[in-house]
Amino acid sequence: MGRKPTGRPTSFDIAYAAGVSQPTVSRALRGDRSVSEKTRLKIEQIARDLHYTVDKNASSLRSQRANTIALLFFEDPTPDESMINPFFLAMLGSITRATAERGLDLLISFQRMEDDWHVQYQDSHRADGLILLGYGDYTKYRERMEQLARQGTHFARWGSVSSDSSGVTVGTDNVGAGRLAGEHLLEQGCRKIAFLGHADEHYPEFSGRYSGLCSALVEAGIEPDERLQFDALTTEEEGRAAARALLESGLEFDAIFAASDLIAIGAMRALADASRRVPSDVAVVGFDDIPSASLTTPPLTTIMQDIRGAGEALVEALLAQVEGRDLPPRKLPGKLIIRGSSIA
Repeated sequence: MGRKPTGRPTSFDIAYAAGVSQPTVSRALRGDRSVSEKTRLKIEQIARDLHYTVDKNASSLRSQRANTIALLFFEDPTPDESMINPFFLAMLGSITRATAERGLDLLISFQRMEDDWHVQYQDSHRADGLILLGYGDYTKYRERMEQLARQGTHFARWGSVSSDSSGVTVGTDNVGAGRLAGEHLLEQGCRKIAFLGHADEHYPEFSGRYSGLCSALVEAGIEPDERLQFDALTTEEEGRAAARALLESGLEFDAIFAASDLIAIGAMRALADASRRVPSDVAVVGFDDIPSASLTTPPLTTIMQDIRGAGEALVEALLAQVEGRDLPPRKLPGKLIIRGSSIA
């Protein structure tokens, strides 16, 4: 039990008022899941009533932790100069919220894959660990991840959840989400569904989405046509180029499932250039549900990834590593958002 309060409020004062131990107060205020929600809410309310603020310097000295997480964005090709995928920008808010709820500071930086960014952060004790967003070609990125794992660097990343040992991964169930998109298009009467996006080991998230589409086709008794898969990275220009290649191929198709919304938006522009109407001639489904997806003409049907859940899961996965807890990779379900681009 805590001691009677005197002078400036401390965690011991909160413990006394709550009828719990001081370590329990410390765990509750940093969001440790070992404290029940009822107890945590009670402690948080008492802390607010006492106008208590955490002494981060003292806490860091006791725990030998910086109480800081570094969020690193990596280069992604974009039509503007940001070089950051808009989906990851949308995720920033949920990560910020999750760290704030745990009383942690957040460093945000833009990095190139060839830089020794891990030295600048965890290795120099500026941060307790890293959250990594964006990576491009995974076969190149994986080597760096495996190196970090061997060095004992704490990190969590957003990406394709697999059985490799490169850190803790949080990601969407891409196969299940791809199946949702395929089933939706099949329900609209589509039978010749093209896929725009890389579908190999270099881009495993895209590959999973294509695999899910193929599963839906097979379950419907339709043999997937590999000729209807066209490579594209996550930009509007790549989507437009892939759709043009599809149109120029002379292959019949009545739908496009794009591996990202940016690819889908570019494809819709190519279809408009070719006087193909969406959705009456070609139904289109994207992936990500970025803000501009609802602003296209017609609005884009897409798979929404759980952005809020992603931020929470990434922070929790990283803290589990820092605290020595075992937490397996986590897949989050995608949700089909139906708009005008797929319903005639």
